[in-house]
Amino acid sequence: MFDKILIANRGEIACRVIKTARRMGIKTVAVYSDADRDALHVEMADEAVHIGPAAAAQSYLVIEKIIEACKATGAQAVHPGYGFLSEREAFPKALAEAGIVFIGPNPGAIAAMGDKIESKKAAAAAKVSTVPGYLGVIEGPEQAVTIADEIGYPVMIKASAGGGGKGMRIAYSAGEVAEGFARAKSEAASSFGDDRVFVEKFITDPRHIEIQVLGDKHGNVIYLGERECSIQRRNQKVIEEAPSPLLDEATRRLMGEQAVALAKAVGYDSAGTVEFVAGQDKSFYFLEMNTRLQVEHPVTEMITGIDLVEEMIRVAAGEKLQISQSDVKLNGWSVESRIYAEDPVRNFLPSTGRLVTYRPPQEGETDGVTVRNDTGVYEGGEISIYYDPMIAKLVTHAPTRLQAIEAQATALDAFAIDGIRHNIPFLSALMQHPRWQSGKLSTGFIAEEFPQGFKAPAPEGDVALRMAAVGAAIDHLLNERKRHISGQMRQASSVQFDRERVVLLGQERHEVVIEDIEGGFAVVIDGQAWPIVSGWLPGQPVWTGTVGGEEIAVQVRPILNGAVLSHAGASSEVRVYTRREAELAALMPERLEADTGKQLLCPMPGLVKAINVSVGQDIKVGEPLCIVEAMKMENVLRAERDGTISKIHAKEGDSLAVDAVIMEFA
Repeated sequence: MFDKILIANRGEIACRVIKTARRMGIKTVAVYSDADRDALHVEMADEAVHIGPAAAAQSYLVIEKIIEACKATGAQAVHPGYGFLSEREAFPKALAEAGIVFIGPNPGAIAAMGDKIESKKAAAAAKVSTVPGYLGVIEGPEQAVTIADEIGYPVMIKASAGGGGKGMRIAYSAGEVAEGFARAKSEAASSFGDDRVFVEKFITDPRHIEIQVLGDKHGNVIYLGERECSIQRRNQKVIEEAPSPLLDEATRRLMGEQAVALAKAVGYDSAGTVEFVAGQDKSFYFLEMNTRLQVEHPVTEMITGIDLVEEMIRVAAGEKLQISQSDVKLNGWSVESRIYAEDPVRNFLPSTGRLVTYRPPQEGETDGVTVRNDTGVYEGGEISIYYDPMIAKLVTHAPTRLQAIEAQATALDAFAIDGIRHNIPFLSALMQHPRWQSGKLSTGFIAEEFPQGFKAPAPEGDVALRMAAVGAAIDHLLNERKRHISGQMRQASSVQFDRERVVLLGQERHEVVIEDIEGGFAVVIDGQAWPIVSGWLPGQPVWTGTVGGEEIAVQVRPILNGAVLSHAGASSEVRVYTRREAELAALMPERLEADTGKQLLCPMPGLVKAINVSVGQDIKVGEPLCIVEAMKMENVLRAERDGTISKIHAKEGDSLAVDAVIMEFA
């Protein structure tokens, strides 16, 4: 077994590998760029080596710098994590020449399966069902359009060396193929250093189901069940679960056996994932194989009890698999939410900045329910523009699917993040969605259920009443504290706060009364008493306690004269007044938002890649105005109405803050 390994990665996955290595008694070496000097993985590792500037192409993607770090520290092996060099065939070859072990598959398997075009050819040769498409390298947009016309729309334009939704576009017409081809090639080149793309038929109403395989260097390969990853946005997975609510045991076995056959055909000898696109009728087609550890591997670990990182390390050290196919048992259900630094109400555009607050829910097992949080950040740390926007992966495990979903919803409510925009409100709303809870999924779920984008719904029913009760409870606690402020003027009698209050939940009005009960107090709303028990203190970002006997968590963000409360996917401003204060508040004028209709604002922090128009140019609705790159994704900003360009404030290469004015219209 190795004494010391180096992790050629950053963030959450680097921390994840370090945890397992530490448990195995293996020392670790972290590498870091200028942007990651104070990163969590640097702090966690036994040693750390600086490898260059913030740009990945000058640091994490430079093989020579990784090898130099290994030699300088005496690391015997390298775990690549996912992304960066994890699927680059040249990486394990270079490591082998330097006498360093690669904790991953052999270069031949990477060449056969890591390349999306070659993997489809290999799958077809192995008689695995594949999606109709053109597997050759496409030279230009004209050829791409011709191929798409022959296959039939819609089509998927996909980077050959791609992953993580980058270098991928869906096109429904010849015009979209031409534009999507250019964007996919550009993203593929910047993210993977390989701009080859291919075109295949896009299966409508599909589900994304993948099989986890595990092989060793002695010819043994097994599969560890499946993961359903159909909840996607811009082809990027958002929520994953294991097992899939679609599959029965016979289909699971058939998919698993095909995945193993394909892995054996290329001599696969590590952890890897065979991805399938599945129809609602349980038909399935080979999509691609990821020759690395997947982002969503924790859900498989939770239902199998197998540490995939440990297995990768042991296999790389030459050990045989200690488990056979008959030993693999699926236990319970697991759900994972990817928590991203992005603004869900701004079409999920990236958000960067400092994590002023970062308080994840408590990890561990309680009453058969497990909460796990894989992360690479900490409170006070910074989310950079240079890398993937992932903050954490929140994982829950329970005996049944609905219990795992309920646990996930509760954990999301208790996850406090501030200082940047994040997608927790969206994830919370998803957990409450009836279609998600019923398991009727497809990769079009988000586009179909949120066609106008996401806006946190207003609370309704019992959720609204619980939030009103919490708002009143917070106000009552603050009033109790005011009674004990020292130095107050003496009164003839002690100050008595009015216990009849008005709670404004957004535009909804609730008249409440605070009543003392044994062991505490209750909030009476519309004649119904809600006993409150909580140890919450002012300043804490999450209110936890019981309302009417039900244990809940509520996000609390202070605002003027109140707080924004978020719970169970709903969010609302909450203000608590006396009856007289409520009458006066109703007379206050509302503040009007500034009119920005004649300006194009930068929707997220990013780099201007191109300005597509000039001053004086007439534009039509839908016409591309500029391209802004953020976190390795290119975003085309289009005209929302006809007009004329009057001023352009930005130029190619500018780094812009959110809401910076890019151009103005006449």
